[in-house]
Amino acid sequence: MTVAAIDGPPLLEVRGLRMHFPVTEGIVVHRKIGEVKAVDGIDFWVRRGETLGLVGESGCGKTTTGRCILRLERPTAGEILYDGVDIAKVEGKQLLALRRRIQVIFQDPYSSLNPRMKVGEIIAEPIMVHGIERDAARRTARVRELLSVCGLDPKFADRYPHEMSGGQRQRVGIARALALEPEFIVCDEAVSALDVSIQAQIVNLLEDLRERFGLTYLFIAHDLSVVRHLCQRVAVMYLGHIVELAGCDELFDHPLHPYTQVLLAAVPVPDPNVEATRNFRPVQGEVPSPINPPPGCVFHPRCPIAVAGCKQAPPELREVRPNHWVACGEVRL
Repeated sequence: MTVAAIDGPPLLEVRGLRMHFPVTEGIVVHRKIGEVKAVDGIDFWVRRGETLGLVGESGCGKTTTGRCILRLERPTAGEILYDGVDIAKVEGKQLLALRRRIQVIFQDPYSSLNPRMKVGEIIAEPIMVHGIERDAARRTARVRELLSVCGLDPKFADRYPHEMSGGQRQRVGIARALALEPEFIVCDEAVSALDVSIQAQIVNLLEDLRERFGLTYLFIAHDLSVVRHLCQRVAVMYLGHIVELAGCDELFDHPLHPYTQVLLAAVPVPDPNVEATRNFRPVQGEVPSPINPPPGCVFHPRCPIAVAGCKQAPPELREVRPNHWVACGEVRL
């Protein structure tokens, strides 16, 4: 697939990304007996200033993709080009400089904050590590400014994480991510651990921050309603592969891949009368193991339109409509 941004060159470009984890046995001598194909050859791009949603079932490889972009994992193969620089290959000072430009908001605000540090210390730590502001008074002022930007009282700098609610802790996590003035933020299920009412507040905050600071997001999620509200484009993952990539409205209104159609059909309708009359057919079978994925198209054992050819070779992600990419040879418009 030839990847080309619609409006200028992409800020982030992923080409053929693979992340395989070895499966070993033995206590003293570890012998490799297989590998988990968490991410198995994906391509996508993110333009500067946009939010790309990455959705799919648990275990499909979304978080692993985010960790590779952050260089928390070294990819098995492929390229991750950030502003033309391959993140998978940089080291030393070059990697440190990239870490200032790329930050992360973790899923769980309860475990991502050090319980032994005050909120002010948590936010100030990356500023100190990267040597951005060495004067303690100005550093404290910067922390209070970040708390205010994220909708918290600056006095919260003297609190410990256990003294705050889940939504407040996630705001602290967002403030910590903003401390280095990044360009790109990986939001790894950033609202899934929060109550629905708090989710809306955090999503609105993220959108405001994107417009205010010109941020670019990779928004990893499984809640499709949140994705539709926040994202400009959506990539759908299944068992380590991207099966569909399109603009948000286009994908929700005209899903083409059978898996995307099932995924959207599974979203419950708030109206009980409509829900009771809905003709929903759940997808058959179970998700195959990433240790031994099926040959050809990984979705073919569960696909309602699969043919014999689907078992032979994996389909390429192809553009079937303008800016609408699908990995399925049986899609007919």
